[in-house]
Amino acid sequence: MNTYRRLIPYGLFLLMFGLGGHVVAAQDAQPAALQNGDVSKGPAVVEKPDPLKRRLSDKQRLASQKDMTKELHGEYKKWVDEDVRWIITDSELAAFKALSNDEERDQFIENFWLRRNPNPDSPENEYRDEYYARIAYANERFSAGEPGWKTDRGHIYIAFGKPDSTDDHPSGGQYDRPMSEGGGTTATYPFTVWHYRYLPGVGDNIDIEFVDTCMCGNYEATVDRSAKDALKHTGMGPTYWEANGKADPADRMKGSGLEQLGLDKIGHEMQQDKEFDRLETFTKLWAPPPVQFKDLEEYMVTSKVLTGPVFNFDVRTDYVKVTNNIVIVPLTLQLRNKDITFSHKDGVAIGTVNILGRVSNLTHKPVMTFEDTVKVETPDELFSREQNNMYLYWKSLSLPPGTYKIDIVIKDVNSPDHIGTWHRGLIVPKYDDDKLAASSLILADQMERVPSRDIGQGNFVIGNTYIRPRVSTDGVSPVIFHRTQNLNFWMQVYNLGIDEKSKQNGATIEYQIVDMSTNKSILDTQESTINSASLSKNADQMTLEKSVALASLQPGKYQVTIKVNDGISKQQIAESAPFVVD
Repeated sequence: MNTYRRLIPYGLFLLMFGLGGHVVAAQDAQPAALQNGDVSKGPAVVEKPDPLKRRLSDKQRLASQKDMTKELHGEYKKWVDEDVRWIITDSELAAFKALSNDEERDQFIENFWLRRNPNPDSPENEYRDEYYARIAYANERFSAGEPGWKTDRGHIYIAFGKPDSTDDHPSGGQYDRPMSEGGGTTATYPFTVWHYRYLPGVGDNIDIEFVDTCMCGNYEATVDRSAKDALKHTGMGPTYWEANGKADPADRMKGSGLEQLGLDKIGHEMQQDKEFDRLETFTKLWAPPPVQFKDLEEYMVTSKVLTGPVFNFDVRTDYVKVTNNIVIVPLTLQLRNKDITFSHKDGVAIGTVNILGRVSNLTHKPVMTFEDTVKVETPDELFSREQNNMYLYWKSLSLPPGTYKIDIVIKDVNSPDHIGTWHRGLIVPKYDDDKLAASSLILADQMERVPSRDIGQGNFVIGNTYIRPRVSTDGVSPVIFHRTQNLNFWMQVYNLGIDEKSKQNGATIEYQIVDMSTNKSILDTQESTINSASLSKNADQMTLEKSVALASLQPGKYQVTIKVNDGISKQQIAESAPFVVD
């Protein structure tokens, strides 16, 4: 009966299953003469309506629904209030509370974990196992007068896992403020700062500060960086500006900002312009991370068959060392304008593409997710010509060395069945200190220096250089350049030897372009770090940038090679990349 009951409205259920559970058939409410088809015996006697069979009023219907969705109890209440408290969304919670029986609740819980399983085809659910392991860890490490899972540190650990690094001050005490917090020296309560390189739905390089103001082991998360200052209410522990007579300690409590960091030399609240950015980040931390393109996710985590035409696109990955533990992976997607569906409005053609990407580790646990919407716009009068061009999307990923899987799904918004998928393994190299190494050799159609304010920021920017890679059409074939273009190539070299006496490196770099059809060198030149004005003589790292005009080259296939000979460490490396001139 439960299965049948779920298929009909509750009010109708009460009408059909009245006293004694008797089902009231439609013909039971008719006079006997009409039931038998005999209309010769005169008009039928109209019976008075049974009050038990009348349609429920709105008040009665709401009361019935309230009974149906009565307060959760037992193991289901514990599951909501404790087990998944930090990850269940509002819509999921409302749906769960609206369920009418335990069978439905059990099915909901099963689907709840299935939706979060990074590998639905596996009989094990790595996400659920990892999640409950985090709860156990939080209860063991973060309890402070209440279970660890209830504390702020427990909440963040359960929701996002172990931080990438921490800055711990378990005893508080003397603290030298950075200038962003006012400078000067003060004393603090015990505090710790957790750093995450990336949190889905929150952002990159997230710092979360926890302060133990009660000195009882209960560290509370705070957006106010002055919360850890134990002396701010006493007028002691002056900031830099206060110590130099440029501000009054009493003014800290007079500001209108979210923090009480003190005033600078011209009376402005310290870092007030960024307080709301931190507040926004803080708000996101306490919300379950949403998936923006939920419709695309099912193509990523399942083997769902594409029902429309395949949306083809190309992907290029490169590798650039930041530290021994972090490698930048520039990801370049290439879309053909002719494959995008455009809408035309007010003389402008607009194509819109949703992009969802996910990086997972060997245990199928997602370590990074990115979602973007890109728009390709062109005037109608140029639309036909632009159809032959490409659109490039660029995303910079920061990853530790290791082996990963990357999944990308794209959707043509103006043609919803036009979906494209891309799945590949990704091996991020490890750069050892004592081994001469290099980044990817990038061949680009555009390369230029960026203004100092844009260093390290924006699309296609690596360090102080804007470099837009050419992308192969199939991931295997050489990239194509036109004779009217320049061939730009970029590469970094790491771990050059340094002479102990002169404190200088001593490397020789050879550049070579070979015509693959004749095996003859078109370009063969070299430079030394000792004699070059553009290469640093005192660093163990250098960036190589060259541009070559292609007008003098005949159409055909070529290969560029860069060789580095380190005269100090006696090591050599070489990187090559083919290209085609048309």
